[in-house]
Amino acid sequence: MINSFFEKGCPIFNSLADWQKEALEAFEAKMIDTDKPFPCIPAVIGFTKNELRYGFIGDPRKQSSSVEIGELLTSYTEQSRSFGNYTSLIIFFETPEELRNSYSVEQYEELFWHQLSALATLDNMEWPEHIPKDPHHSLWEFCFHGEQYFMYCATPAHKNRLSRYFPNMLFAITPRWVLQEFIKKPTFAERIKTNIRKRLGNYDKISIHPSLNTYGEMGNLEWKQYFLRDDETVPMKCPYHRILKALQIQEKPRKSD
Repeated sequence: MINSFFEKGCPIFNSLADWQKEALEAFEAKMIDTDKPFPCIPAVIGFTKNELRYGFIGDPRKQSSSVEIGELLTSYTEQSRSFGNYTSLIIFFETPEELRNSYSVEQYEELFWHQLSALATLDNMEWPEHIPKDPHHSLWEFCFHGEQYFMYCATPAHKNRLSRYFPNMLFAITPRWVLQEFIKKPTFAERIKTNIRKRLGNYDKISIHPSLNTYGEMGNLEWKQYFLRDDETVPMKCPYHRILKALQIQEKPRKSD
């Protein structure tokens, strides 16, 4: 895991593979674009304050990539509270040209849920007692290593919803405690939320997805926001448990911290 963003010319940067350098440069370009500001204001703040952390994963189609994510996210979880109030873990996947050119949004969606389901089988900690295990409950969200997380996925296949476009498959993983800190000042939080939606309207070529809502509100389902399609459609049921079952992996006994 990379501790912070770094300047080109830094020895660590120079040691990276070409695709890794290109991914970081593309991410930086999104975060510093003032002509077309990226909609997620907290992410831009986190980037500016050097509170984001970065990791690189292999081809998302390979089984080993889930193990790599698990190792990264475990390490991040154990350190995240020392990184700052706007921290998130940004994971770049190695995305070969043939994958970029051939995969549809729906195929990336399948990859995303496969990764989350596989990641869940690698978690050795108990699911937090106060979080429902049913994704169709308004208080459900993905948990790993005892921490609650909001998951975001971007792909090379998104053409209309540019806020979900990136040259590589990308995960942005944000602890719930970061979002809770953010809403401690309701007036500030409401102003930022309004500006985010305004930016979304200017950034995307399509209207704001109807699934975007606030955690905990009646009728809100977090899983619908993790992977947004390039239109307004959404799966009828959360793919999370379906893919867990398809993997034919039984949840093993977990240990507490």
